Amino acid sequence: MREWLFGRQAVRESLYAGRRQHFRLWLAEGMPKAPILDDITAEAQKRHIPIEVHSRQDIAQATGVDEHQGVALETSAYPYVTTADMLALAEQRGEVPLLLMLDLVQDVHNLGTLLRTAEAVGVHGVIIPERRAAGVTPAAVNTSSGAVEHLLVAQVTNLVQEIERLKKVNVWIAGLEDVGGARPYTEIKLTFPVAIVVGNEAEGVRRLVRERCDWLMFIPMRGKINSLNVAVAGSLALYEALRQRSQKTATIPAASVPRLGAV
Repeated sequence: MREWLFGRQAVRESLYAGRRQHFRLWLAEGMPKAPILDDITAEAQKRHIPIEVHSRQDIAQATGVDEHQGVALETSAYPYVTTADMLALAEQRGEVPLLLMLDLVQDVHNLGTLLRTAEAVGVHGVIIPERRAAGVTPAAVNTSSGAVEHLLVAQVTNLVQEIERLKKVNVWIAGLEDVGGARPYTEIKLTFPVAIVVGNEAEGVRRLVRERCDWLMFIPMRGKINSLNVAVAGSLALYEALRQRSQKTATIPAASVPRLGAV
């Protein structure tokens, strides 16, 4: 299966990442010179990818969008992985696993923002459901500014079952949901091997997923608005994990640490 990536950042990062098969690069005719275009062209030439010049209309027809910035790259489909690959990456880096799980996030812009933050923070992988959720489409690649091309992403059939599998390999689950029993996100220890669960735009974290979380955390708010955009909330939680891990070495929890309510 082939698809067209669009947007200068998305195309450049896909070329840099080199995880897909790239078939051809289209550039719009008459574009003024720009450093990022030089980067794209040089990388395509290095990889022996054919470069063609087309009208903006042709590129819009190929990509299905008008906001393509005069660049399109025909590639193979996004290379999804497994959670085992993510844990192997953490081991390879000598780091304690940090994963992001998205519970039916449906807006492609929210997905793209979370993927971009996840890559910036250095997560070892992002887990998303196969159904009823946004996937890694060319639009998601674009809204993530190409960050997802450097990320490991797994599509799973059942998020609850995936949580249970992660628990069996000593990954703890922290759900981001402001419900009874939840604690401020800065009070949850995120230096353990952990998967942070972020819910969708309308319902938050679903009950069955929430019930399997080891910890529930919320982001305190003092204004009149009682909720944050899911991408903003998830990004805050990820950066809290980075802050904690930057202050001290991330740890493997002792067997005596209880799974519910531990901090």
